[in-house]
Amino acid sequence: MADFKVAVPSVGQAGGKPSATATGKALSVVALRKTYGDVVAVDEASMEIAAGEFVTFLGSSGSGKTTTLMMIAGFCEPDSGTITVGGSDVTRLAPQKRNLGFVFQQYLLFPHMTVHENVAFPLQLRGVGKSEIRRRVGETLEIAGLSKFAGRRPRELSGGQQQRVALCRALVYRPPVILMDEPLGALDKKLRDQLQIEIKTIQQELGLTVIYVTHDQEEALVLSDRIAVMRNGLIEQFDTPRELFERPKSPFVADFLGAANFLAGRIEQHTDQHTLVRLEECGGLLTARHHDLATGVAVKVAVQPGRLSVCAPGEGFCGGTVETATYVGTIVRAGVRVEGGDAPLLRLEVPAGRGPVTGERVDVSVDPEDVNLFTVEQGG
Repeated sequence: MADFKVAVPSVGQAGGKPSATATGKALSVVALRKTYGDVVAVDEASMEIAAGEFVTFLGSSGSGKTTTLMMIAGFCEPDSGTITVGGSDVTRLAPQKRNLGFVFQQYLLFPHMTVHENVAFPLQLRGVGKSEIRRRVGETLEIAGLSKFAGRRPRELSGGQQQRVALCRALVYRPPVILMDEPLGALDKKLRDQLQIEIKTIQQELGLTVIYVTHDQEEALVLSDRIAVMRNGLIEQFDTPRELFERPKSPFVADFLGAANFLAGRIEQHTDQHTLVRLEECGGLLTARHHDLATGVAVKVAVQPGRLSVCAPGEGFCGGTVETATYVGTIVRAGVRVEGGDAPLLRLEVPAGRGPVTGERVDVSVDPEDVNLFTVEQGG
């Protein structure tokens, strides 16, 4: 399958970057709320998205991510709040008057039309002249590596090619914002991984503003400039992928983004650079980066599986026995049963060449910078 060929800046901006008029806020959402009877689907969601930014709404089913996207698109009317696109209030406008691009999980291509005709359709609806339609469609298909398929019908294309046609149809009329609702969800993993790279490449080169919905954490981390993690209609945290993964602001975000290990403990003391936590289950002393928490405060320690390491007995913050060890290509996923009381099973992801074996006695260590602490009041 051909890759995207990003070489035609006239479809986006000169040189593939946003122009001066495109800088600043592309979209603003303020206190957006939607209820269905007694169920609050979206609860006072607010955010500002910059021109040229790739933002993902990430969450499980029922989190409110798709409802938020549908309100932005105009397919769902909010109970309250405002939606502004390019400085204009579009909250009560019909979808076709918002001039936004939309790519669905279902490709929704017209089966009786060719690829060229499918991509041209939005321009025809807008009354664009025939010669201009030919030029824009040709440029857009060239970007997507689909020029040689222009005369084919959707049934003659692979799933990945059909999805690229759907993307071209959203790109061709140069919308200020493109909305994508789990567009890769129906594809197999290898093809999905390939298209993630292609979508990110074209978005960056053309300076497109994209709002993307997915429940796939890895997909969100790969594609996004910022991610809005949603739960029960609320935005738990809106931040860069690195901040979300390494500095989550709640136990929920730590668990949802990386399936963190959690240990109970209390703040024992502080040094200039570190905070020492006495763990309840095993009695070990764990060193974390400095946190402004009072001595004696009960905390929940969160550490991602990939940030834990096995070490010789006596060198870690706790010890235990390897209960499970699963080879997964480049890594081994291990479960270490920590010694002491009702100690949990610590999940580790370590390089396959240095992976522990079932039944082995090991200690577990972690870099202080990779430890996040939450107070009990912060909940899950």
